[in-house]
Order: sequence, then structure tokens, then C-alpha cells
Amino acid sequence: MDIATILGLVGAIGVIVTLIMIDGGNFAQYFDKHAVIIIFGGSAVATMARFPLGVIGHSLPMGFKAALAMPKSSPRQLVEEIASIADVARKQGPNALEKLDVSDPTLAQGIRYIADGYDADFIRQTMETDKDNVYAQLDEAQKVYRSIGDCAPAFGMVGTILGMVNMFANMTDPSKLGPIMAMALLATLYGAVVSNFVCLPIADKCHLKMAEEDLNRSIIIDGVIQIRNQKSPQVVKEMLLAYLTPHDRHHLAEAA
Repeated sequence: MDIATILGLVGAIGVIVTLIMIDGGNFAQYFDKHAVIIIFGGSAVATMARFPLGVIGHSLPMGFKAALAMPKSSPRQLVEEIASIADVARKQGPNALEKLDVSDPTLAQGIRYIADGYDADFIRQTMETDKDNVYAQLDEAQKVYRSIGDCAPAFGMVGTILGMVNMFANMTDPSKLGPIMAMALLATLYGAVVSNFVCLPIADKCHLKMAEEDLNRSIIIDGVIQIRNQKSPQVVKEMLLAYLTPHDRHHLAEAA
């Protein structure tokens, strides 16, 4: 689990609850059904106008899951594991790879291709296509969440304007001005919270996960191809070190 995402979402809720408690703890005054309808209903229909229902249906859970999940392996772990697999393939042959327990499913798939005797072009094309599909799905997820994040404040402003119109239309009845003004301000509040505390952070986290997924899968694909071409473990490791940061290279050098 990505602890940063969890801490961020829980912390956002904690900040709001703390401020309400400081102001007296009257949570009921911060709820308004009109504001809920304009924010959540408006954002939903605007998002449906931008994206097909199928894209929205799989992007919402996928984006949330991606924001909460950590990569199965870090780039440094992948380089070390691929180098050890190359050593096994060099000493015992490709058939020995079938017995290996590989934690990363993408790497396990590549190792299976080698053990089954597929040629390098087929392996690269298939794994590149799979990488592109995953990248496209994460890109759709971050676009859907960013769309909601863009819509929510706008509909908060719409709710505020509607409240102001209603307030000016009822100036002759002072008893209605307070509730109407509260509804107008709560619409802005809901829009800001949904956008800046939930949707935009998840969209940004999905964008980061896209970069992580692209890096990890590139390391795996190049490593698998080098093993398939029967390169030595040292050559495989040196080639993959180019993907790592200087910090990770330093740690690998110390470990060696």
C-alpha cells in the first residue's frame, strides 16, 4: 500500500473535521443537499459528456487502486533479480527458468516466454504491447479524475451563483437569506474539497504511477531480451544500471 496516499486522504479528512470541531462541532450546518446535488451530480454528468461510460466505469476503480498501490518491485530490485536470473540461464540453460519463483508478474511472463523458446522479436513486441495497454489505461484513469477535479470547483461556483440569485430574489424575507447564503458557500466548499483533496491528488498519483510502470516494464523488457540473447549476467546488469538513479547505483555498488 502507498502510505503517502492514505496519509494524505486521511489527513485531509482530519483537517476538515478538526476545523469544524474548533468552530463548535456542529457538523449538520456543513451539510446541504442542494450543494451535494450540484457538485456531485454536475461533476458526474459533465464527466459523462467528456468520456464514454465504459472508460469511466473502469477508470474510477483503477485510478483509485493505482493511487493506493505500490509497485511490486523497485527498479533496483528488478535489476538485481534480472541479473540473478541471467546467471541461472547462463549456467543451467533456459529450461531451468521454469523452476524459478519470480514475484513480479510481468517479469514472470517474460521468463516464461524464454523458457518456452519464443524468439526475441515476439517477446519484445508482445511485452511492449502489454506495456502500452497498461499505460493507456492509467492515462485514461488520470484524465477522468482530473476532469472531475476540474469540474467540481466550476460547479461549486455555479451553485454559489444560483444561491446568490435565489438570495436576491428573496430579499424581502430576511429569514431565508441565511440558509440560502449557506447553501451558496457550501457549494463552493464541496467543490474545493472534492477537487483539491481527492480528485486532483489521485490524478497526479496516477501520473506518477504511469512513469513508475513505464520504467519498471522497460527494465524488464530489456532484461528479458538480453537473457533471451544469452548475454552474460554482468553485461545484463551493466546495461540495466543505466535505468537507475545515481543513488540506486551507489547502493548496488556497495552491496556488490
